[in-house]
Amino acid sequence: MNVKTSLKTLVAAALVAASGLAAAQANSLLNVSYDVAREFYKDYNQAFVAHYKKTKGVDVKVDQSHAGSSAQARAVNDGLAADVVTFNTTTDVQFLADNGVVAKDWAKKFPHDASPTTSTMLFLVRHGNPKAIRDWNDLIRPDVKVIVVNPKTGGNGRYAYLGAWGSVREKGGTDAQAAEFVAKLYKNVPVLAKGGRDATATFLQRNIGDVLITFESEVVSVEREFGKGKVDAIYPSVSVTAENPVAVVERTVAKKGTGELAKAYLDYLYSDEAQEIAAKHAIRPRSEAILKKHADLFKPIQQFTVAKYFGSLTEAQKVHFNDGGQFDKLYQPGK
Repeated sequence: MNVKTSLKTLVAAALVAASGLAAAQANSLLNVSYDVAREFYKDYNQAFVAHYKKTKGVDVKVDQSHAGSSAQARAVNDGLAADVVTFNTTTDVQFLADNGVVAKDWAKKFPHDASPTTSTMLFLVRHGNPKAIRDWNDLIRPDVKVIVVNPKTGGNGRYAYLGAWGSVREKGGTDAQAAEFVAKLYKNVPVLAKGGRDATATFLQRNIGDVLITFESEVVSVEREFGKGKVDAIYPSVSVTAENPVAVVERTVAKKGTGELAKAYLDYLYSDEAQEIAAKHAIRPRSEAILKKHADLFKPIQQFTVAKYFGSLTEAQKVHFNDGGQFDKLYQPGK
C-alpha cells in the first residue's frame, strides 16, 4: 500500500468514525431536570426508550442531570448541552428563552402551556407530629424550625415562598400582612437548602428542623421510602399549584440534529403510560381520567394559581426573588 492509498484509507476511516459518532449523538438525549424528579425520569426514560424502539425501530439513549431547577437553568445557559429541559418553574425556562437557548414561544409548543404535570406544596413532619403542625400558621410559632429550599436556587423554594404568601391572601389578608407572615416564617428557617433533595437530606439525614416544606411528590416518596411510622405527611388547608414546564433546547438540537427525537421525548410525557408513571411517583397527571383513578393518592386540597396573586411566575421573580426583591428584604439570617 503506497502513501497515497494509505492516506485515503485513513481519511475514509475517519469519515466513517465521524458519521458513527454523529449517528450516536443524533440518537441520544440529555434531559436536564430538577432535583426531586430523578426517580420519575428514571422510570419514564425506560418507557420512552421502549416506546421509541417499538414505534420507530431505533435504539435511543437518554441521560439525566439533576440539581436545583434554577442552578440547572444557569448551567444550560452557560453551555451545558441539554437537548431538553424539564423544570419545576416556568421562570427557569423563560430565562433560557430570553437568552435565545429555547424557543421564545416555548409555552405554546406542547399542551397545557408545556406543563405535562403539576404538583403542590405539602409539609413533612416527624412521626406523630410532635409539634402539632397542621397549617401554614403553625410554621411561624417560635418553637417550630422550618426546612425549605432557597428560592433563589430552586423552584421548590419559590413555590414554598409563594405558597406561604398566598395562604395569607386566600384567607383575606393583604400583601402587607402576607409579607409580615413570610418574614416570621423565614426567621424560623435555620438553614436554606440548595435544592429539594438537599432539603430532604437536611431534614431526614441531618435531623434538622421540625417540618419540611416540599413538593407533594417528594413528601409521598419519602413516606414510601421510610415507611409509615417514621414521618407523616401534612396537607395544609390551602396550597399553590406548581406547574412542571418542559422545552426543547433549540441551541443544542440544532447542532446535534436531535430536534425530532427531543420533541418525541417531550410529546410522550402526555401519553397515558407517562401520566401513569407520573402518578406512581406522586406527580399530579394532567389527564383527568388518570388523576381520578388515583384519587386515593392525590388527596383533595384547595389550590390557588400563581397568577391569582402574583400575575405570573415571571412577575413574581422580578418582585420577590431578583436581587434586592422582597425575599432579600424579608430574609435576614442572624437577625
